[in-house]
Amino acid sequence: MTIIKKPYLIAEIGINHNGDINIAKKLIDLSKETGFDAVKFQKRDIKIVYSKEQLDTPRESPWGKTTRDQKIGLEFEKREFDEIDKYCKEINIDWFASAWDLNSLNFLESYDLKYNKIASAMIVDKEFLNEVAKKKKHTFISTGMSSKNDIDYAVKVFRDKNCSFELMHCVSVYPMENKMANMSTILELKNIYNCDVGYSGHENGAVLSSSAVLFGISSLERHVTLDRTMYGSDQSASLEKPGLVALTNSINTILEGYGEPKVGYIFPEEVPIAKKLRAHIK
Repeated sequence: MTIIKKPYLIAEIGINHNGDINIAKKLIDLSKETGFDAVKFQKRDIKIVYSKEQLDTPRESPWGKTTRDQKIGLEFEKREFDEIDKYCKEINIDWFASAWDLNSLNFLESYDLKYNKIASAMIVDKEFLNEVAKKKKHTFISTGMSSKNDIDYAVKVFRDKNCSFELMHCVSVYPMENKMANMSTILELKNIYNCDVGYSGHENGAVLSSSAVLFGISSLERHVTLDRTMYGSDQSASLEKPGLVALTNSINTILEGYGEPKVGYIFPEEVPIAKKLRAHIK
């Protein structure tokens, strides 16, 4: 029997704040209001993550006409993260971030965060994996775009360094078609690696993410937004408030209804109904 419990709910704000700390705070409030346990951001040193050639390419955005303008516009720095840290403490919600380079990983160490996150893009960076594992913080490892060898290596690194972790089943398409979800992979990851497994969902709607609870996930991550039509590559794969409410309500309903096997058990409430409906049976 699959043991299910309420997963740790992570609201992935990522870069959906569009470089605006006020939008970030509204997203934090929304996540708290709809029952999430944590909010997650992303942190990049754009000079490391992107080449000069990439940054110089033309790109229209609210911040200018080059990719450099766009990346700078989206990126939070110390002032904003200091404010996020303070605000999350005030309203009592966890926060952490997925670093995309070693500078950003070390930057995040200046905050007293409980968790690290390996984004799907970073699972193939062996040096980065080793440095994260050295931090000895519980780490969520997304498996999108990853071969079994990639996952094998990541698991070995964290076990060798005695750093607690969990895998997160993930398909890195934004938004993801339902037929790509392959939710049974959650059970296979559990069987192969004998570890906790969560789900990082990029599908439209809340149905698949809710159903993941029935596979005994330890964590659930969904992108959140104020408005799916806002500027940004992740907005369309995100949930607005009605979707977040539907997700958390569905999870609570599933947990309430799952129960335990009771073959042959008759509820006391059924007894008078049975007498009435079977009265004609001798």
